[in-house]
Amino acid sequence: MPSLSEARQRVEALRIEIRKHDHRYYVLDDPLITDQEYDSLIRELERLEGEFPELITPDSPTQRVGGAPIDEFRTVRHTTPLFSLSNAFEDGELRDFDRRVRQLSGSEVDYLVEPKIDGLSVVLTYENGEFVLGATRGDGIFGEDITENLRAVRLLPMRLSRSLPRFVVRGEAFMPKKAFARLNKERDERGEPPFANPRNAAAGSLRQKDPKVTASRTLGVFCYQVLEYEGAEVKTQQNVLDMLKELGFSVQEESKHCQNIEEVIAYCHQWIEKRHTLNYDIDGMVVKVNSLQLHNILGRTAKSPRWAIAFKFPAEQVVTRLREIFVRVGRTGVLTPTAILDPVQVAGVMVSRATLHNEDMIRQKDVRVGDYVVIQRAGDVIPEVVRVLQERRTGEEEVFQMPERCPVCGSKVLHQEDEVAVRCTGIACPAQLKELILHFVSREAMNVDGVGPALVTQLVDREFIKDYADIFFLNREDLLGLERMGEKSTDNILTAIEKSKERGLAPLLFSLGIRHVGIRAAEILAERFGSLEALAEASSEELTAIPEIGPKIAQSIVTFFQQEQTRLVLDKLKKAGVKMEQEMSAREEVLPLADRVFVLTGSLPNMTRKEATDLIKKYGGKVSSSVSRKTDYLLAGSEPGKKFERAQELEIPIIEEHDFLQMVPDGDSHPALSG
Repeated sequence: MPSLSEARQRVEALRIEIRKHDHRYYVLDDPLITDQEYDSLIRELERLEGEFPELITPDSPTQRVGGAPIDEFRTVRHTTPLFSLSNAFEDGELRDFDRRVRQLSGSEVDYLVEPKIDGLSVVLTYENGEFVLGATRGDGIFGEDITENLRAVRLLPMRLSRSLPRFVVRGEAFMPKKAFARLNKERDERGEPPFANPRNAAAGSLRQKDPKVTASRTLGVFCYQVLEYEGAEVKTQQNVLDMLKELGFSVQEESKHCQNIEEVIAYCHQWIEKRHTLNYDIDGMVVKVNSLQLHNILGRTAKSPRWAIAFKFPAEQVVTRLREIFVRVGRTGVLTPTAILDPVQVAGVMVSRATLHNEDMIRQKDVRVGDYVVIQRAGDVIPEVVRVLQERRTGEEEVFQMPERCPVCGSKVLHQEDEVAVRCTGIACPAQLKELILHFVSREAMNVDGVGPALVTQLVDREFIKDYADIFFLNREDLLGLERMGEKSTDNILTAIEKSKERGLAPLLFSLGIRHVGIRAAEILAERFGSLEALAEASSEELTAIPEIGPKIAQSIVTFFQQEQTRLVLDKLKKAGVKMEQEMSAREEVLPLADRVFVLTGSLPNMTRKEATDLIKKYGGKVSSSVSRKTDYLLAGSEPGKKFERAQELEIPIIEEHDFLQMVPDGDSHPALSG
C-alpha cells in the first residue's frame, strides 16, 4: 500500500488526467484513449479513495452521484430572470439588429459570435467556490432543481479554481452525437422507444428522478453567461469566456471576435456548412455585443435582451406526400389547418404532421390534398410546408376549403379583414375552453394542483364549468360524482381552489390567457397598475409608455378588457373572492403620488410633458390621456384645451407646474421652484 503522501500525489494526477480526457472526448471529439483505458483510470482513483477516504473531495470524478431518487423536482425561482433571444433568419435581419444597437448605443460596436448549442439551458450557482445549486431554465422565472443530476455531468466543475463568494453562471447541457447514437442503440436493444434527437435526450437525462440514470449517460455543459458574481471583474463577453475557462468551466472554443456586422455575417455563413462537423448539435450562431457596459445601456424588452440575437441556420428540407388536411382549434379559438404527411425524417426527427399556418398561406402556396410537398423544421423545431412540387401532380389532388363552422363545437367561424386568422365564435367551444382552463390552473398561473386534462375534460363535457371562473363555484358533490374522484382527492382539489384565490395579481393576469402576455409581462403590469381594475381602464398610450410593453401587447390588453364576455367572467372572479390587487411593498406605501391619477394638458413653463410624466410614475402616480371621474389632478399649462373644461365640469382639482413640483421630492431642486 502506498503512503498517504504518495497516494495524494497519484490521486491528484489521476484527476487531472481524467479531466483532460473528458475534455478531449466531449469538446474536441478526439479521444486519446479507449473507453476501457478510461474506465481503468476511474477504477484506480476509486481504489485509492477507498483506501484513503481523507483524500475524497466533492469535486472528484468519483463523487458525481450521491443523491437518492426523488419523487418530484423542487421549483426554484431564479435570482436573475432568464430571457430568450430574438431570432434572425436572414442577413438583413442581422443588419437591422446592428443598426438598432448602434442607434441606441450612439457608437460603433464590436461583437462576439458563438455557436448556439442545441440543448437544455441550465443555471449553476456556486458559493465560496463550491457548486450548491443547479436548475433548468423553465419559463425564465421559475425552474426545476436538478442539482444532483448535474453533479453527474463530468464537464461541470464541482469546485471553482478560485473561491469566489458567489458565482451564478448560465450554460447549455447537451449530449454528444456519438453518445446519442449509442444510447438509442441500447434503448432499441431493450425494446424502448428511441429519443427523437440529442436535445430531447439531454433534457430527458437531466430530468431523471434517479441521478444514477443521469450518470449512466454521457452529457456535457458549455457555459457562456455570468449572471451574478462577486470577487471578479469582467468588461467584455470575451473576458467572460476567458474567466469561465480559467475557473474550470468548458466553453465553446469556436467563438470569434468580430469588429463589425459584416464580419459577423461572414462567420455565420461559414458555420452553415460546418455545423455538422462538430460532435454536438448547433442550430445557429449567437451574436452578442462584446461590451458588457453596453449590455446595461441597451437593456431588454419584456422577452429578449437588445444586446444579443440568434442567427438561426436554414432548415433542412425533404420531400413527402400530403395525405390529408385537418383543422385544429387552439386555445384562442384560431382554426389552424394541419397537414397529415407520409412520415419522413427531417433534421433527425420523424415528422408526420406539419403546420399550414392559415387559409391565406394555403391559397398562396396552392397546397392541395394529395400533393408532394417540401417540408422543413422551422428553426429546426416546428415542421412546416415550404412549397408544392406542382410538376408531380396527377390531376387527382383536391383543393382545400376552410370549414364555415368550427369542427369542434359547430359554431360559425369569423375571418376578419385585418387578420389572416380564422376564429371560432363560440365562447364555450370545448376546444378553447379546455385549453383556457388548463392554462388558468397551471403552476405559473393560478396553480390549482390536481386539476389536469382528464378532470377538465369531465368538467367541461358535463357542463359543470362554462368558463374558468366557474372553477371557484364547484362544490363537493360535483367533484365526487366524477370518475376517479374520491373524498380525499376532492377535498385536496377544493383546498387548492380556495388557496389559489390568494395567488396575487401577476399570476392572475397571466392566467387570463391574454394574447402576448406572458408571466414576465404580467409581473410588470401588476407592479405598474396595482390592480386588475386599474389595468382594465388603461389606455394603449399608458401601456406603451412602459418600457417593456410594446404596441402589440398593449393592443391585446385593451382589446381583451373591451369584451363583454371578459367583464362577465371578471365579475364572477370578483364574486368568488379572487384577489385582484397587488400587495403594496414598503417602497410603494411611502410614495407620495401612489395610485393618484394625473391628466396633463397644455404646455408647462419649465418642463416637458415627458419629464412630468416620468416624475409622476417615479413616485407611484399614473398618467391618463383623458379626464374622467377617476382623475385626481389635471396638471395644466398654457393653452390647456378641452381637458381643462372637462375637469372644471367634473370638479377635478386643477394644478399648475409649481403646485405639482411641491408634491414630489425632486421638485425642490427643479428650476421651476428655484429663486
